[in-house]
Amino acid sequence: MSVNRPESKLRDVFLYNTLTRKIEKLVPTHPGEVRMYFCGPTVYDVAHMGHARAEIVYDSFRRFLEYLGYRVIFVRNITDVEDKIINRAREENRPASEVALQYMVEYFMDTLRLGIRHPTFNPRVTDHIPDIIAFVEKLIEKGYAYESGGDVYFSVRKYQGYGELSSQSLDKILAGARIEPGENKRDPLDFALWKAAKPGEASWESPWGRGRPGWHIECSVMAMKYLGETLDIHSGGVELVFPHHENERAQSEALTGKRFVQIWMHHGLLNIKEEKMSKSLRNYVTIEEVLSRFDPDTLRFYVLSTHYRSPLEYSEQSLEAAKKGLDRVRRILVRLGEGEEGESREAEELENKVLNHLCDDFNTPRAIATLMDAANMILEDLNRSKVSKSLLNRFSRLWRMLGFFQEGVERATEREKRLTEILVRLREEARASGDYRLADRIREDLRKTGILVEDSKEGTITYIF
Repeated sequence: MSVNRPESKLRDVFLYNTLTRKIEKLVPTHPGEVRMYFCGPTVYDVAHMGHARAEIVYDSFRRFLEYLGYRVIFVRNITDVEDKIINRAREENRPASEVALQYMVEYFMDTLRLGIRHPTFNPRVTDHIPDIIAFVEKLIEKGYAYESGGDVYFSVRKYQGYGELSSQSLDKILAGARIEPGENKRDPLDFALWKAAKPGEASWESPWGRGRPGWHIECSVMAMKYLGETLDIHSGGVELVFPHHENERAQSEALTGKRFVQIWMHHGLLNIKEEKMSKSLRNYVTIEEVLSRFDPDTLRFYVLSTHYRSPLEYSEQSLEAAKKGLDRVRRILVRLGEGEEGESREAEELENKVLNHLCDDFNTPRAIATLMDAANMILEDLNRSKVSKSLLNRFSRLWRMLGFFQEGVERATEREKRLTEILVRLREEARASGDYRLADRIREDLRKTGILVEDSKEGTITYIF
């Protein structure tokens, strides 16, 4: 069951654009339809709270746009071949594909537990190698890329505008650039589109010999394949602005001659003890750890109580405070059947205030503060039996619009069924490769979320209960 949308026409939405450093009106390339790309995970380890923040922010933003009446095509990629995955596979003496499959499944399970709706498309790099090769070939034809020793590099200096997204000059970028041992590029600024195969690495045949994609090329290829040559919104963490998104923009616009992205939307870092939470620093808290102590709605409240562009400090005290705040909301939601009949001016005013905040650079802290002020008033009025049912229903609807209190509401939606099918297919891949331990873990994790998987002579059967 989806959240009802307001009857009013589409509202104007304004967002901060990293490229222009200004708040801009979102003007979709296709009226009424927003095409949005989100840089997903590199699957080489368990997901942490930094991933949770990103998923919650863009899931809530997507739900908000759909509530307004927009059709949203949402793409989140999965990087399943990359240096970190290869290094992890070497450390554990197993195939990189097995490492990627394990952590991809765990990521899907974490998003399911968080109440994240599955993307419209969730492409994997290894499923798009022919598309990547074709993209690189066209860049070479246009003179923006060159082959050297089996590698293919993008010529940064041939693209006018490099550095604009990250607000850096070429001289400043060059000061920090260098040619690493084994690289065959002509200029320290250039970056790899295709890497020649090394012993023991996954590789594919290409016009330049066996090799694999560079990191940046994958997002351009998959974004364009599913969303077209110009995206309405490209989202991701602020740490990706340079070099990842800068390189994406350069190679994409070099290929098409068109603007690649209308609005670049970046969320702030999640910090722990005033230091960026990351796997490389080994200072992260996993999603699984947090969900063992706090429910998904508390986590969503904690994340959305800080503006998406601001840094967010991980704090269990803040999570405890979020839990107490939501308890007040739950006290109202269990009494939705009470109240007086008829429409109320307060219901309309509440929705307008909340939507106005969200239309202003997705200001969730102000929207939530408005909803919490309303909660205090409603609780007082409920005790005096002077609250309208329309206000109670509108109050509930606005929370659900942002993704709160979804348990039991979206349990059997088409999107969840599709996510279940993906996880079951990944389990079958694990069984086919002989990784029965991973297959059993997928089945057990699905069972914990209310999905029973059984193997029979007719194939795999799933039940949602």
